[in-house]
Amino acid sequence: MMNHWLQSGKTRDMPLDTLLLPFQFGFMQNAFLIAIIVSVPTALLSCFLVLKGWALMGDSVSHAILPGIVLAYIFSFPLLIGAFAAGMVCALSTGYLSANSRIKRDTVMGVVFSGMFAVGIVLYVSIHTNVHLDHVLFGNMLGVDNSELLNAGVISAIVAASLLLKWKDLLLHSFDPAQARVSGLSVSLLHYGLLTLLSLTIVATLSAAGLILAVGLLIAPGAIAFLLVRKFSTMLWVSVAVCMASMLAGTYLSFFLDSAPAPTIILIMTALFLAAFIRKIILVKATSLKAVVEQQKGEA
Repeated sequence: MMNHWLQSGKTRDMPLDTLLLPFQFGFMQNAFLIAIIVSVPTALLSCFLVLKGWALMGDSVSHAILPGIVLAYIFSFPLLIGAFAAGMVCALSTGYLSANSRIKRDTVMGVVFSGMFAVGIVLYVSIHTNVHLDHVLFGNMLGVDNSELLNAGVISAIVAASLLLKWKDLLLHSFDPAQARVSGLSVSLLHYGLLTLLSLTIVATLSAAGLILAVGLLIAPGAIAFLLVRKFSTMLWVSVAVCMASMLAGTYLSFFLDSAPAPTIILIMTALFLAAFIRKIILVKATSLKAVVEQQKGEA
C-alpha cells in the first residue's frame, strides 16, 4: 500500500504528509484505537502475572479458547462468549487439577491447554466455517470494526477498573497468599477473580493480537516495568506507558514496513525488554563496583 502511494508521486514532495499518511485511513484509525483500548488492561494485568509467575497461565488460556470460538460459531453464539467460556474452563480446570493432585501447576497447564487447543483444531477442520483461523491465531487489527471496538472497550474498562480498585489486595495475594488469608481477604475469590480477568482480557485482545501473540501483551509490559522500577504502584503506570507506546509504534511502523501489526508490536516489546535488561545489568555492576570502592576506602 505504501509502495503504491510512493510510486504514484502523491507523497514524493510531501514528507510530512507521508508521515501522517497512516492516520488518513479508516482501518488504520481503528487499529490505533484498538491498540489504545487493549493496552491498558493487558499492561495492568501483566504486572500481576509477572509477580505471580503466571506467564504460562496466560499462554494456556490464550490457546485454550480456540474450541470455544469454534463451538460458538456452530451454535450461533457470539464468538466472544464462546471464547470467554473456554478460557474459564481452562483456568478453572487447571486450578482444580493442580490443587487436587501431586502434579505441578505448569505440567497441568501444559496438558490442559494443548488438549483444548487440539480440540479446537479438530473442530475447526471438521466443519465448514467462515471464521478465518489466521485471524484468530494472529489477530486482525486492520480489519477491526466498530462492534469489536465497542466490545473491547467495555471489557477493557471492566478489567482495568477491577484491577485498579483491588490492586492492593491482589498484590498481597500475589506475594503472600497466607498473609492475605490472615488479613481477612478471600484468597479463593482473588484467585479465581484474577483468572476471570485474565480470560476477559484475552477475549478483548483477540482482534489486536490473536491467540498466539496475546501472551506477549500479557507478559512483556510487566516484565519491562519490573526491570525499570521498584515500587509496584509505579510499575503499573510504567507498564501501561510501555504497552501503549509499543502498540501505537508497532501499528504505525507496520504500515510502512508492509508487515502485520501484532508481530511488529511484539518485536518492539522484545527490543525494549532487552534494553531494560541490559540497563539493569549495567546498574547492578555499577552499584557493586561502587560498594567495593567505598569498602576499600574505608579499610584504607
